[in-house]
Amino acid sequence: MTDDADGDSRDLPRDSLHDPSKDPLFGLDKEEGPLGSPIFANRDLLVVGTVPEEDRIVGRDPEIEAVANEIRHVVHGEQPNHVIILGETGTGKSLVTQHVSRRAVQSARALQVDAGSVYVECKSHNTETRVARKIAMDLESDANAGIDIPRFGLGSTEYFSYAYEILNDHYDGVIIILDEVDKLDNSVDILHELSRAREAGHTDAYIGIIAISNQVEYGKKLNARVESSMRTSEFVFEPYDARQLELILEHRRDAFRDEVLQDGVIPLTAEISADEHGDARKAVDILRLAGDLAERQDETHVKIDHIEQAKEKAEVDQVKETIEVTTPQAKLILYALAKLNLHREQPYRTSEIYDRYELVARDVRSNVVSDERVYQILKKMSLIGVTESTRVGGGPNQGVYLEHELLRDPDIVLSAVLRSDDRLKELEGV
Repeated sequence: MTDDADGDSRDLPRDSLHDPSKDPLFGLDKEEGPLGSPIFANRDLLVVGTVPEEDRIVGRDPEIEAVANEIRHVVHGEQPNHVIILGETGTGKSLVTQHVSRRAVQSARALQVDAGSVYVECKSHNTETRVARKIAMDLESDANAGIDIPRFGLGSTEYFSYAYEILNDHYDGVIIILDEVDKLDNSVDILHELSRAREAGHTDAYIGIIAISNQVEYGKKLNARVESSMRTSEFVFEPYDARQLELILEHRRDAFRDEVLQDGVIPLTAEISADEHGDARKAVDILRLAGDLAERQDETHVKIDHIEQAKEKAEVDQVKETIEVTTPQAKLILYALAKLNLHREQPYRTSEIYDRYELVARDVRSNVVSDERVYQILKKMSLIGVTESTRVGGGPNQGVYLEHELLRDPDIVLSAVLRSDDRLKELEGV
């Protein structure tokens, strides 16, 4: 037994503990069927990032065929075309790409062609070294090559060398998916490296690149060197409409137990999502959050009210995710602007925001940065889509200045900021 006054449960006799298979902390004391949930039958169907079966992919048949047509040569051990896929978040770009590449690999292997695919989430692997390491390690794992690749201490050149060695020994061709390629520190160099690898003699295997970006203008940012080596086909995925979103959600209905979804829940979710963003990912997320809320509230059905609550929570979560990467000072500035907008929704000049920010910073005992620094931070906030900055001519006596406004409801922004900064929680008394 430990000296700690509360003891250590690892040292207690097993019969002195409650039955862990009935632990009420996790809702296991209820008789709710094999999965322990009165709401969900298979919650994983609603988890963002899950690549569903083919019959659950809705409204993207032309896109599936178009992408498949570009990479089909890898199935026969030949050079696939390079592809750039553009479109707003939640339009099915990643889903279609992973689905098509997986089928291509399966078909190739059925024909005794050694093909593979690597999926790189560039938001996480945002440098050339991280991308090269991810590619090398995924290829090694897939091929079971028996090569011990160091996780740290090497540069991109060494990791690419490992990747090319594995490609030479185990593959005829590979599809490399660079999702959110615009998040890379230097996407041009990576695209050039991969697209010229065979021509440069680094590998005999064929490499096909699928670059995905939420920035519709991304393709125009590539220089002549990359355009020459890639010679890409470019596709733009349009947002889903309400009918398509409703079909997508209907194809995830079996994530819930029978008759759990109240009439109108799926149509409302689709309508809300189509009106605001046409984002299937957000629509599925709202439905999952609504189920979570119903479960937490000990309800037996997912109701319209749960959708409304889930919509607000999803919006707060999205704003919170966006501002998590900003500095503590940026959160204070955003809090100041949100509080101003709660009083009166309108654009505010930098000087007005600074006055409110200065009070907030002093209240939380933070350093107060200069008005020029606040101006620069507000400009950066507009780049990540939280605010919008507009240059305004104030007449002969005022000159030109910037006005800033929130792009989201101030209550949503305020909730997100409070969740991301404990100092402001204390200030609000929450």
